[in-house]
Amino acid sequence: MTTKDSNLILLGTIGAAHGIKGQVRIATHTQDPEAIGSYGPLTTDRDGLVVTLHKVRLHKNVVVAHIKGISDRTAAEQLNGVNLYVERSKLPDPEDEDDFYHADLIGLEARLDTGVVLGTVTALPNFGAGDLIEVRDPQSGDTFLYPFTKAVVPHVNIQEGFLTIVVPLDAPEGEEEPD
Repeated sequence: MTTKDSNLILLGTIGAAHGIKGQVRIATHTQDPEAIGSYGPLTTDRDGLVVTLHKVRLHKNVVVAHIKGISDRTAAEQLNGVNLYVERSKLPDPEDEDDFYHADLIGLEARLDTGVVLGTVTALPNFGAGDLIEVRDPQSGDTFLYPFTKAVVPHVNIQEGFLTIVVPLDAPEGEEEPD
């Protein structure tokens, strides 16, 4: 996810304090959770606060890390809910042509293979069964979810600002497909 006013990419969110020596739990959005510590100083959503993570380790389904300058539980608790960002330019390009950063897809125009515009990509949620692509129709405000698979989204052109959607023909009965 990017912020609206910049090219900052959300890498994770600080959660509860962990232990008494200033460690925090972090819910990461990186493919390798421990990689969040390798991006150097991270910008936050608190004015003037920049954090540097070290001693990053995986603990169950979160990362536990020390933050430079934080040495006790009280200080760590005050960071609960702080989002951690990195400049988009610091991220490597995806290794595979079929891999994308969600931030690069949000805002793209979604078109049918006939060229008809469905709307704009607004999110890429994953509720446990795989990534979905959420498209908002600008006229009605309705949103539509499509599986984010090669079969449904066969073409992504970030440079030209669009992606192609092939609407699955097996839509559940009672659901309308967008025109």
